[in-house]
Amino acid sequence: MNRPANLDVLLRPRPPSPVREVRDERFGRHGVRLLLKRDDLVHPELPGNKWRKLAPNLRAAVEGGFPALVTFGGAYSNHLRATAAAGRMLGLPTVGVVRGDELAGRPLNESLARCAADGMRLHFVPRSAYRRKAEPQALARLLTEAGASDAYVVPEGGSNALALHGCAELGRELRGRADVVAVACGTGGTLAGLAAGLAPGQRALGVPVLKGGFLAAEIRSLQLAAFGGPAGDWSLAEGFDHGGYARVPAPLEAFAADFAARHGLPVERIYVAKLLWALTELTKSGAFPRGTTLTAVITGRQ
Repeated sequence: MNRPANLDVLLRPRPPSPVREVRDERFGRHGVRLLLKRDDLVHPELPGNKWRKLAPNLRAAVEGGFPALVTFGGAYSNHLRATAAAGRMLGLPTVGVVRGDELAGRPLNESLARCAADGMRLHFVPRSAYRRKAEPQALARLLTEAGASDAYVVPEGGSNALALHGCAELGRELRGRADVVAVACGTGGTLAGLAAGLAPGQRALGVPVLKGGFLAAEIRSLQLAAFGGPAGDWSLAEGFDHGGYARVPAPLEAFAADFAARHGLPVERIYVAKLLWALTELTKSGAFPRGTTLTAVITGRQ
C-alpha cells in the first residue's frame, strides 16, 4: 500500500492547545481557580483526545501497509465518527463494527450517518457478540464477518498502548499549570495517558460517562501495556454518568446551555457536560482545597 501524501499533514504535531482561565463564582467562592484546556481546538476534524489517540495508530496502520482500518463503537460513538473522518482524509477505507444488530435496516442516526458519509462501512453485530470482542477467537470471528480480517484494528474508544503515549503528551503540556487535571472518561485511555504525562505532585481525575465501575481495572491494564506498570497519580469520580452513556437528562442539558452562555464555550453533551457538572458539584462539596488550580480538559465539541 502506498503511503498517502497527506499523512504527515494530518499527523503533523500541532502546538499545545490553548489553556484559558474562566471566572465562575461556583468555583471562585470556594477558592478554586478553573482553567479550560481547549483540546477541542487541536485538530479541525479530530478534536481533542480523538486526534491524540488516533494519530499514532493511523501512522502505524499506514506505515504497516494495512489496506483498511476497523474499529468498534456504539450508535453514538464519537470515536467511530473520528475514525471515519480520518479514513476519508487519508484515503484509507474504514469499517465500523457497531454494537446492536437491531439497528441494521433502520434509518441511521446523525452520528452513524456522518460515519457513512465519510465512507465508513458499518457492520452491525449482536450485543452479546460485541461484549466478547476482547476474546481472540470472538474478535477473529467478528473481523471475518465484517470483511476486515486483514485490517488494522483500532480498539473501541481508540485506547491502546500507542494511544496512551499520544495522550501522555497532553499531560506534558500541562506540567506546572494545575494541581488537578480532570477529563471525562469512556474507555479510560485518555486518563491513563494523561496521568503518565503529568509531573510529580499533579493529579489526574477521571469522570466516567458510563455506568459500571469497571474503569479502574481497565486503566491499570492499559498502563501496564503502555508503560510497563502504574504511571502517575490518578483517581476516578464515579456517579456523574446521569443514567449512562448518551443520556442527557433535562438538568444536564440546562447546565450545559448555561455554562456555554456564561463562558462562550461550545459544551459537548455526552462527555464535556458531565465533566463540568461533576467538577462543579465536587467543588461545592469541598473536594478541592482552597487554593487549588483545577484544569478541565475539553475533549470535544458538538
